[in-house]
Amino acid sequence: MELLMAHSQVTAAEALLHIQESLALESEEDFSSSDESREDSEEERLYFEKRIDPKEDFCNREPGVQLRKGDCYTPLSLFKLFFPEDAVEVLCRNTNKQAAKNIARGAKYRWMDIDVVELYQYIGLIIYMSMVRLKHISDFWRKSNIFSIPFPSQVMSRDRYRTISWNIHMSDPDEDRLNDAKRGTSEHDGLFRCKPLMNTVQNACKSFYHPHRNLAVDERMVPCRGHTSMTQYMKDKPTKWGFKLFVLADTSNGYTVDFSVYTGKNNFPTDQGLSYDSVMSLIDKGFLGSGYHVYMDNFYTSPKLFKDLYACKFGACGTYRESRKDCPRTTVNALTKKSQRGTFCWIRDDPLLFVKWMDTREVAICSTIHTAFKGDTVQRRVKSRLGIWTTESFPCPTPVIEYNKFMGGVDLSDQPI
Repeated sequence: MELLMAHSQVTAAEALLHIQESLALESEEDFSSSDESREDSEEERLYFEKRIDPKEDFCNREPGVQLRKGDCYTPLSLFKLFFPEDAVEVLCRNTNKQAAKNIARGAKYRWMDIDVVELYQYIGLIIYMSMVRLKHISDFWRKSNIFSIPFPSQVMSRDRYRTISWNIHMSDPDEDRLNDAKRGTSEHDGLFRCKPLMNTVQNACKSFYHPHRNLAVDERMVPCRGHTSMTQYMKDKPTKWGFKLFVLADTSNGYTVDFSVYTGKNNFPTDQGLSYDSVMSLIDKGFLGSGYHVYMDNFYTSPKLFKDLYACKFGACGTYRESRKDCPRTTVNALTKKSQRGTFCWIRDDPLLFVKWMDTREVAICSTIHTAFKGDTVQRRVKSRLGIWTTESFPCPTPVIEYNKFMGGVDLSDQPI
């Protein structure tokens, strides 16, 4: 890979001295980087400032909530933006059809067709039960102890809740048979049964909010221990078992802009791999516009992905794995085990900036958005040889500062309301 324009390595002491000089503090020591490094850094700053000129950004709508300001909204009316009555009517129709099929097969329970009002009540109970945790579903209707909860029984009976749960169906049961017949082929859709509602929610996420400039892509786990081909195990997530979603979120507030469900295989095969396809499937330029900054972790980051996003006028920043194809493997951009904390080095390949920084361990990050270093520092607790803990400042590259600031968008959206 041809490396272009600039590379440099700066120790913690040198970087701190550079900060002092930029603040016009008097010092008799000379900055130890070469003149060439200073020139490259200035070229790099001008290069990136010119490239991310906000005048070239294009956005279809003003960022923020896309609702009429003069209207008043209740919690229920806001909920119905994402679960509209026409979509709930489809769920009622398919649920009633599924119940009729089950009874025809010999199911021994009494069924009354469900309507829109009752299905909203059922969904409300599900949300309520997710916030008030009890060991068993039947405990919500228990009346034999001092800890009984009166609310669920005021909404519907336990038996009615159970029969709805046994029959709730999002897709048309007759069309399910046609899709099931394709099982084992490329035409089979593992998400067929949930797509009627899932597509409605996805469209609502885009319709009623437009994101701000900084976005984050990450995985989200929806808890489920059901035995399905789509159930995933992720040991590093707080929720280890469930359905895995790839999520695009607004980092300013955690709003879910878009998502896709991982079905156990690559849903968007382009021969570039799952990490590439999962990001590109969420970047809808027709909806978003351009000029956005997308943050991601090392599962997704690759030179190919960043260059393609750059060609679409999307900046990107993320930690990276050196083993990933086309990432630089050179001593110019290398740290050693003896590198002091706060030491960093960088190298640039056209729009790609690769930075390594030594904290308690080495951090490797790639960006098409930032310059390498603007003089930022971070505070770290350090233990002296005498066993005394003190707080010290260490220089920190700009991409690392910005990554830590904006990468938590999906985690923010995972937090309980």
